[in-house]
Amino acid sequence: MTFTPPASFATRPTLRGSFGMSASTHWTATATAQSVLERGGNAFDAAVAAAFVLHVVEPHLNGPGGDLVAIVRPAGSDEPLVLMGQGPAPAGASVEAFRARGLDLVPGAGGLAAAVPGAVDAWLLLLRDHGTWDLADVLDYAIGYARDGHPLVAGAAVTIGRVADLFRDHWTTSADLWMPTGAAPAPNTIVRNPAYAGVLEGLLATGSPADGREARIDAARREWMTTVLPRAAAFARIPHRHSDGGDHPGVLDDADLAGWSASFEPAVSATFRGWRVFKAGVWTQGPALLQTLRMLDPLDDELLDPSTAAGAHTLLEVQKLAYADRDAWFGDADVAADVDALLADEYLAERAALIDDAASPALRPGSPDGRPPVLPPLRTDAGVTSAGTGEPTVDRSGQTRGDTCHLDVVDRWGNVVSATPSGGWLQSSPAVPDLGFCLGTRLQATWVMTGHPASLIPGRRPRTTLTPTMLTRGEEVIAMGSPGGDQQDAWQLPVLLRMLIGEYEPQQAIDAPSLHTTGVLDSFWPRTWTPSGVVVENRIGDEVVAELERRGHAVRRAGEWALGRVSAVGRDSSGLLWAAANPRGMQGYAAGR
Repeated sequence: MTFTPPASFATRPTLRGSFGMSASTHWTATATAQSVLERGGNAFDAAVAAAFVLHVVEPHLNGPGGDLVAIVRPAGSDEPLVLMGQGPAPAGASVEAFRARGLDLVPGAGGLAAAVPGAVDAWLLLLRDHGTWDLADVLDYAIGYARDGHPLVAGAAVTIGRVADLFRDHWTTSADLWMPTGAAPAPNTIVRNPAYAGVLEGLLATGSPADGREARIDAARREWMTTVLPRAAAFARIPHRHSDGGDHPGVLDDADLAGWSASFEPAVSATFRGWRVFKAGVWTQGPALLQTLRMLDPLDDELLDPSTAAGAHTLLEVQKLAYADRDAWFGDADVAADVDALLADEYLAERAALIDDAASPALRPGSPDGRPPVLPPLRTDAGVTSAGTGEPTVDRSGQTRGDTCHLDVVDRWGNVVSATPSGGWLQSSPAVPDLGFCLGTRLQATWVMTGHPASLIPGRRPRTTLTPTMLTRGEEVIAMGSPGGDQQDAWQLPVLLRMLIGEYEPQQAIDAPSLHTTGVLDSFWPRTWTPSGVVVENRIGDEVVAELERRGHAVRRAGEWALGRVSAVGRDSSGLLWAAANPRGMQGYAAGR
């Protein structure tokens, strides 16, 4: 082994057992998933129950008005599927309409940035097609926490504090929900959301007891899309303050909601060191990780070690090339690049040949199919932004950088889920008072320009940062992911390399020092980038930092334990199940036996 040896200790053990394993970004969601497994549910039942709990206990990181990408593998299947819960842009959301409002970017907060919410319908689709439990049993956990209360996690309390003035002055319905005493709540305050509990109970009331399980779930899906969400959209069409400082009405309406539903689609994949790595398509940033791994695959192991200056430099420069392709070529549009072209060996060899010993300050997309790349106007961020543990960085206008939850489940039958739900954060747009949630802001990931794969186009999905991962090798499987906006795959990469090449235990790999590049276009308003920017955890060491700086990287130290919120579950070659979770932020946990 040529990698830096793992530390002699980890913050926690890698859990192992034969029954079932769960991991997520919040202990209550992990406990919920494991409870479902203990009561005979499968991994899909467990994931859906945990996901609705995440709406309640991590409301600053996801919500019912948000979106979802998951990779799922039913037992006995060799090919994982993508659970697609990303809704499209409304008919009224076009480049021309936004330009007419004087906007050259989609605001980062406010109803104008709302796509069709996809998360709830996607979770219900997964439950219907691959779960075994009745909907009432699955939703019981979330209803209980919403109605009876739960201790507010510190990150949510901090987020509410940052937008308290916005809530008081403009989003008064959000102030009523999240600041009932008039002040931002302290961490561990017991908070309740009876309005959302009532919404979930209303979904249960739509199906007839005489109907079968699947019919009752479909009835709940119809109620959600045709009754609940139209009420949210109507409320968001009342003019309200956006992060650009203006008051605008949202444009999402009933017609946008009526014709959409979540779906399953094939995953895309590439090989790396004997493993098959599965991601969602170019409507996500997922294929950038596949490009990264394919460029790294032929290199010597010592150039893949994130704990050394040479390895860190190589990882950063390869990722900058992959993300430049993302920023030029990825999107839900005919002008997007084909995955096969992006992953072609000759093309990736040409891309990797651009790397030398110096940090590149340029954004360098390639031409995978011979066409010239299209980039939006570049806005330079003079400072290097650290997304920290993946908790959102929120300013007082509601601008959010970084986001998201993650959960993974594997059961004793071989069903596996890796899911990244996001959007609909409490700071996204004003809360709908009788629903207890708000609409999301995923359209901020689109460009208010024509001709780009990620242009704002009615009916097209915004290119999302959500990027769960699944790997298989024979009977072995790994399901993993991380919050963190643009950094999600950047934080997963060191973990994967340490596990697959460095022989680290999963928990050791998650605990080890991390880093990421900021030399990519930010997917969140105001869409800036930091040429040559790098953020590192202090534990990576002074020598590595000094050498990176000598090579031209603009390094910012983020703290000892600051970067990444990776969690993972899997099955090893002996058939044992395992799980590990991130200790940063002190709220992610794994459980299992």
